[in-house]
Amino acid sequence: LGEAMDIKLTSGLMSSPKVTELVLDNCRSSNGEIEGLNDSFKELEFLSMASVELTSLAKLPMLSKLRKLELSDNIISGGLEVLAERCPNLTYLNLSGNKIKDLGTVEALQNLKNLKSLDLFNCEITNLEDYRDSIFELLQQITYLDGFDQEDNEAPDSEDDEGDEDDDNEDEGEAGPPGEYEEEDDEDDGGSDLGEGEEEEEVGLSYLMKEGIQ
Repeated sequence: LGEAMDIKLTSGLMSSPKVTELVLDNCRSSNGEIEGLNDSFKELEFLSMASVELTSLAKLPMLSKLRKLELSDNIISGGLEVLAERCPNLTYLNLSGNKIKDLGTVEALQNLKNLKSLDLFNCEITNLEDYRDSIFELLQQITYLDGFDQEDNEAPDSEDDEGDEDDDNEDEGEAGPPGEYEEEDDEDDGGSDLGEGEEEEEVGLSYLMKEGIQ
């Protein structure tokens, strides 16, 4: 919606209940809070509010279908219990670059039962001793923290996965048995024709040689 615009989603701007993705990155929040984002956005599945100077999530509306929430590079230091109440089906939450300092603040995310991926990169909490082990122990429902699982395996990229599936389908199409058999049959047919041709050519030469001798 543009860098200079305030987060004030009036009914004339974007209050359509059909909106499933909303990106408000680099807009200005109203006194550190969300204003204008209301319960009419019932179909919202992806919401991004990065770098909008948010300090509070108190005015976050009920978004029961929301799966992914981007809140990176804001000034949020607490009040995360609101997320479980308003966005109970979150699977991905990015809080990187905020003012999250201690485990007690993150503990409020335990009620997000569907949460699989959490990003706290560049938050002060990452400086704690045994930070990763503590978070995984505290939030046992998550699989990925800051892009990696407990075994330091990187989280897969969904787009790359889809691309790999397409490649596999293409390979299967190229390697289909019927095409190979047809080519082999053609080669066999060509070989048999050539063999007959060679035999005929040999007979012809013998005949010509005999004719030449005579």
